[in-house]
Amino acid sequence: MGVANLTFKEQDMVRDIVVRFPKSSDYFRSHRIDFCCGGNRPLSQALAEKGLSTDEVLKDLHKLLSEHPVTGEDSNHAAWSSSDLIAYIVNKHHAYLREELPLIEQNVKKVYRVHGQEGDHLAEINRLFGILKTDLLEHTEKEEANVFPKMINWESEQEPETLTKLRASITELEAEHDTAGDILKEIRELTQDFTPPAHACTTYRMTYSRLEELEAMTFQHVHVENNILFPRY
Repeated sequence: MGVANLTFKEQDMVRDIVVRFPKSSDYFRSHRIDFCCGGNRPLSQALAEKGLSTDEVLKDLHKLLSEHPVTGEDSNHAAWSSSDLIAYIVNKHHAYLREELPLIEQNVKKVYRVHGQEGDHLAEINRLFGILKTDLLEHTEKEEANVFPKMINWESEQEPETLTKLRASITELEAEHDTAGDILKEIRELTQDFTPPAHACTTYRMTYSRLEELEAMTFQHVHVENNILFPRY
């Protein structure tokens, strides 16, 4: 379907909507609708779980589409070669994680050290973030050292044994995506949608903003892998 005739229906898979209209990921994230790990389900089912009106959401999506028309530049990830898509993931998403996770960790620990007496939630955020950081960095190393090379090899060699190993690895990666997504959802709950208290200092507010950015970047990262790259194998 051409972008000029792009429409959405209640039976569309959530992940397919985001593939065709990337801007919808912002809308889904703001309404806590999982479009990456849980994107393989009809829109109507995802909305029913959240108690949202299908008619209202479809109206919102079409309004968003009119305000942010899809261009070839927006929608071309699905048309990229696997090698180009892998390079994009490594250079954008993996680089972001390696640079930002240690910095965010410093902020999280500082807020916990200074404001931890205000409630148990900061201790739990500190604990969860430590797990998340370790998991995500190990995940990126595994993809770059083992999985992505197998994908490139399969593209050129088409060896059945490579594909068998690759599918097993993808199953593991998707499970790791689920774990990371669950941790980020817990952090969102603990931070009350990344809303700092009225008395929060600049570091406190910046920490919540960086955590929210991390959530957005991670969900986009998972979406590109789960919904575009991995299904090719």
